[in-house]
Amino acid sequence: VDIVNDYVLPALQEENTPVFFFVIDCLRFDQWLVMEKLLADDFKIDKTFYYGILPSATSYSRNSLFAGLYPSEIEQYYPDLWYGNDEDENSMNKYEKDLLQLQLERKRINLRNELKFVKVIDPEYGRNFEHNIRSYRNTHLTAVVINFLDMIAHGRSDSDLLKEIAPDEPAYRSLTNSWFSHSYLITTFKAIAAMGKAKVIITTDHGSIRALRGAKVLGDREASSNLRFKYGRNLKVDDKHAVFIKDPADYKLPRRGVTVNYIIAKEDYYFVYPTDYHKYLSYYKDTFQHGGISLEEMIVPVITMEPK
Repeated sequence: VDIVNDYVLPALQEENTPVFFFVIDCLRFDQWLVMEKLLADDFKIDKTFYYGILPSATSYSRNSLFAGLYPSEIEQYYPDLWYGNDEDENSMNKYEKDLLQLQLERKRINLRNELKFVKVIDPEYGRNFEHNIRSYRNTHLTAVVINFLDMIAHGRSDSDLLKEIAPDEPAYRSLTNSWFSHSYLITTFKAIAAMGKAKVIITTDHGSIRALRGAKVLGDREASSNLRFKYGRNLKVDDKHAVFIKDPADYKLPRRGVTVNYIIAKEDYYFVYPTDYHKYLSYYKDTFQHGGISLEEMIVPVITMEPK
């Protein structure tokens, strides 16, 4: 919630310096440490950490990151920008540029020129952005969302080949290293370094956890389908496996109705309904998930880089 205020806004005060704000979806801190080594020759790198918000899911955390507000505050002040179905991350995150623009206006930040907002959803789009990166050197603030790591995390759930390539955390870091070292993103960063004068801020909305233990959950048919957090009526789960949120306002979450509660999975648990329990227990075991409470999901790196 404070990252734009604490890191991006101060960078904007520097004269004639383009600021690039990268949000790499689903970036774990250990993955960043792997990526950082490949940039050390080109940039002076400073890193710190924040706690992300709960639930550690894109539809909540990324909107809050750009808005500089908690989910309940976004719903309160900008209901038109919060409305949507958060089963679908695309529909819930289509107003990110608007939320960032509104935060800049609230903080009375006057950009030298128009805010540029780029969302990279596939490698081809990423390569186009990389080819055009020099055209952004006079833009005061360019915000960039990179979705690829989130796609790796979700893709591993459905791909036996990816599971074989990345069977555990060290292999997952190795896969990240392999992707980054050959990606449009590293060449984009190197092109920014070649500009000489620029500031790059990198962060994420949440990390991910390797889900290994199932937690049986009861709820009505209207309950959300997420594996690491749910909201709905009459939700029941063992409190050893999850945090039960009776009053969403305590966690600055939207109320969604008088009788609607939230549950958020702890540690490496994932929620499974009793129907076809063993089928789904097996299907989702050993997949990378997010939305819950764990250090891997909630410790958010914030990196500031300047060309050497």
